[in-house]
Amino acid sequence: MGAVGLKTHIWANNTRSIVLLAGFPVLLVLILYGLQLILMGFGFLPNSGESLGADMGMAASMLAGTIPLALVVAGVWFAIAWFGNQAMIDAMTGARKVTRQDQPELYNLLENLCISRGIKTPTLRIIETDTMNAYASGLSEGHYSVTVTSGLMQALDRDEIEAVLAHELTHILNKDVRTMVIASIFAGIISVIAQLIFRGLFYVRGGGRKNKNAGALIAVGLIIAAIGFALSIVIRLMLSRTREFVADAGSVELTKNPDAMISALRKISGRSYVRAPDDVQGMFLDNEPEKGNLVDEMFATHPPIEKRIAALVEYAGGRDQGPWDPDALEAGVSVTAVPTTTYGTAVPTS
Repeated sequence: MGAVGLKTHIWANNTRSIVLLAGFPVLLVLILYGLQLILMGFGFLPNSGESLGADMGMAASMLAGTIPLALVVAGVWFAIAWFGNQAMIDAMTGARKVTRQDQPELYNLLENLCISRGIKTPTLRIIETDTMNAYASGLSEGHYSVTVTSGLMQALDRDEIEAVLAHELTHILNKDVRTMVIASIFAGIISVIAQLIFRGLFYVRGGGRKNKNAGALIAVGLIIAAIGFALSIVIRLMLSRTREFVADAGSVELTKNPDAMISALRKISGRSYVRAPDDVQGMFLDNEPEKGNLVDEMFATHPPIEKRIAALVEYAGGRDQGPWDPDALEAGVSVTAVPTTTYGTAVPTS
């Protein structure tokens, strides 16, 4: 992929991100409207006493009072998530911070890539797990972080690890990381509201007001809330899916080594699962759905690894050696480029 083509992809993705993120407040209002219809149906809010259309119009007029309150609550949530996002992600994934002294060779690989682009080196973190994955996180310069699993470090050689680090660094350079974190915060707000609505239905016994349109209002409200919740998921998926192709291309641009990115993806394929919430999974290097599960494949946050490899072969001139055979380890082939003597033990952090 040429530089012009890559920059065009980045511009298109960022434009799409702005449009999609602007849709989250609209979805929030849509879900609030659905909630008001449900509460009106159960008699907790006043009704017009007339037709279904009149009740829906009355619910719409109530938004003038509920939207400011909802925005205040959402704003508080957003502020907490903005300043505490890294601590939350670390708690959900089990990541721990490491220093140059802890992992000198890995740190040097990341630092050299950053020097080549004239940016500050992100904080380095590691997750102790045999699976292979990585992700970038953070919201602003000086707060970015790159996290890799110990399994990734053990299985990949030096060039492959460098390619993965370059992939994650591309997400930082393109501001993908910030967009994904913000999208996850918005999606989390909408998800909690939607869950409160649906779970609350099991405990609602009805208010003191009677409404002849109760059944229709509840049904319409549930449909609207469900649509808003579903669209928030679709927006989150759209934000992360195409970005992986661009980050793969960015890795090649940084390392000039498409073969390393291809072989890294081959090793990671089918071995990348890390236990974490869906919102965090969207930031990973790979989040491959279970094969044969059409629903998971339809709503996957990442394109299939086969398609990513095909793009690297076609546009970056890479060579695909086919699926990786872990049994090569038993034949005496060295696949560990970054010596790690601290896996499985507690490493002091600074």
